[in-house]
Amino acid sequence: MTSGQGSMNTPHGSIPASALPTRRQTLALAGAALLFPASAGAQVRAANWRPSKSVRLVVPFAAGGANDIIARVLGEQLSVMWQQQVYIDNKPGASSNIGSADVARSEPDGHHLLITSSAIAVNRFLFEKLPFDPLADFAPLSLAVVIPNVMVVPPGSSARTVGDFIALAKAKPGALNFGSAGVGSSLHLIGELFKRAAGIEMTHVPYRGAAPAMQDLVGGRIDVMFDTVTVSISQIRGGTIRAIGVSTQERVPALPDVPPIRDTLPGFDVGSWFALFMPGKAPPEIVAQVSADVQAALRQEKVKTRIEELGGRVAASTPEVLARYMREEMDRWGKLIREAGIKAQDG
Repeated sequence: MTSGQGSMNTPHGSIPASALPTRRQTLALAGAALLFPASAGAQVRAANWRPSKSVRLVVPFAAGGANDIIARVLGEQLSVMWQQQVYIDNKPGASSNIGSADVARSEPDGHHLLITSSAIAVNRFLFEKLPFDPLADFAPLSLAVVIPNVMVVPPGSSARTVGDFIALAKAKPGALNFGSAGVGSSLHLIGELFKRAAGIEMTHVPYRGAAPAMQDLVGGRIDVMFDTVTVSISQIRGGTIRAIGVSTQERVPALPDVPPIRDTLPGFDVGSWFALFMPGKAPPEIVAQVSADVQAALRQEKVKTRIEELGGRVAASTPEVLARYMREEMDRWGKLIREAGIKAQDG
């Protein structure tokens, strides 16, 4: 992704830089949240509102992915704060639409939450019809975490650098493939950006979540994957996969020996983000209280430390900041998806 002005010129045309959301823009959200410390929404509180029963935190992807890992770290802290069980309900499928739709239809009483990725902002451009309106049917709660992505290959791959991989792909046009968590997932879009930036052809292989894609990468059934550092780091350290580049401008502290992709493809810069929502018809006072509690949980030192150990960064925000960011992401990704011709093929 480009971080400056101009455009990214590719064999498939020129993609304007304004269409490409950068890590810098994403991380700016954490700072933007500080501009709204006493927003109107944050001041509307139900007196001592707390969950009266177990809280369901829906992850619209398979267990084992970054979304799932973040949910479990956050859910554990919320369970302590609320003195009620917060249990993870994985509902993968249809590029996250199944799980998201489930929450949109749920009782808006504070006991059904959604933690999802940028899919909630981009799926309206991938599917002819969604089972929900991403703006009207959800109440934003807080941005949660932003995470760099890492380009990983099987241990038996002859590619030891980004340059090596590009050379292999150019030597065998269309023969290599890349896996992702699903059509239109952030991991898919990053792969498409890489293809265009590098001027290569690869076949996209979508999975129902990052974890099954990673299993096939380890087994050598796919050639490359762009995954979050959070998910990949244990396999990288264990030697079951090899990291050859990170997607952000700087090296990642958790993987100091892995160079940025931009060293080979100048201007390439992108990360993944995750955020929390609840049903859109939830009363404002419950939205405000749950948002405040989620932000407080994210800012707990042990949560921040755990996320940083996994290569991510906590970016808690107010509902207002997340709502604004959602619209910005829709503008950016929508333009990119249209110009790249990406369409959902199946559920």
